[in-house]
Amino acid sequence: MAKQLNVAVQMDHVSTIQIGGDSTFAMCLEAQQRGHRLFHYTPEQLSLRDGIVSARVEEMTLKDKVGDHYVLGAQQKINLAEMDVVLLRQDPPFDMSYITSTHLLERIHPQTLVVNDPAWVRNSPEKIFVTEFPDLMPETLITSDPEEIAAFRRDMGDIIIKPLYGNGGAGVFHLRSDDMNLSSLLEMFGQMFREPLIAQRYLPAVRSGDKRIILVDGVPVGAINRIPAENDARSNMHVGGRAEPIGLTDREVEICSRIGPSLKERGFLLVGIDVIGDVMTEINVTSPTGIREVKKFGGTDISAALWDAIESRRSDR
Repeated sequence: MAKQLNVAVQMDHVSTIQIGGDSTFAMCLEAQQRGHRLFHYTPEQLSLRDGIVSARVEEMTLKDKVGDHYVLGAQQKINLAEMDVVLLRQDPPFDMSYITSTHLLERIHPQTLVVNDPAWVRNSPEKIFVTEFPDLMPETLITSDPEEIAAFRRDMGDIIIKPLYGNGGAGVFHLRSDDMNLSSLLEMFGQMFREPLIAQRYLPAVRSGDKRIILVDGVPVGAINRIPAENDARSNMHVGGRAEPIGLTDREVEICSRIGPSLKERGFLLVGIDVIGDVMTEINVTSPTGIREVKKFGGTDISAALWDAIESRRSDR
């Protein structure tokens, strides 16, 4: 049996999560069942003073019961360097607040194991990291230049446009080749974001599903297929997508084998990739989801596989 670990969890407040599909909850529940102690804090409770990274935390106990899923203890200030593990699990957007968190947590990693490695999380934005594997992804453009986006649509026909650092399907638009809203849409994006946009060739195969494949320490351990609602281009489950069980194709095994070494080199213990048809559209490293859905459909207990990997890393030290 592994020794008890002290685990700090940087997350959106536990009171706000929907436990039925929340991967952070599943990870923490597994840690608790293994006898590890959980300490909850939100990003704004993180501090750096005189070289010490601290957080105001509350010890957390979880129950798999909707409406009564957590108990928090008295707040206390701790030096995060005294923790065994920190789970970096707040949801994006991947903004300057998120990036600042990675800078602070980098001060304590790897002496305290931060999952995922904060420096590589910062240096591997999900829609940019994937471009390191151009032959595995659809045709893609990253730019703020309206003329380049217009030219890309002329070349591709139907395209998807989305914020470069967005998440959860927010701001994702499917524009057909004759859609007259492109200029207006780009004006709106320009007012909302300083960052470039990302445009990709539209993949009709999305109507058959957008597959989420989860990898632990560079190895695929489970997958679900997300079917978009009939009147929506997005497959995200919180906007109406429907999950169904599914296995991996030979092409998806190839994709995972190609990216696996890079994930291991960057210390990414938990990653979720998105695959449509035979191409990969994103590599999610901030707070990948899908753990509870995979288990619900009889697949791998990914939380157990993840904690096996974490405990192995800690024992190696």
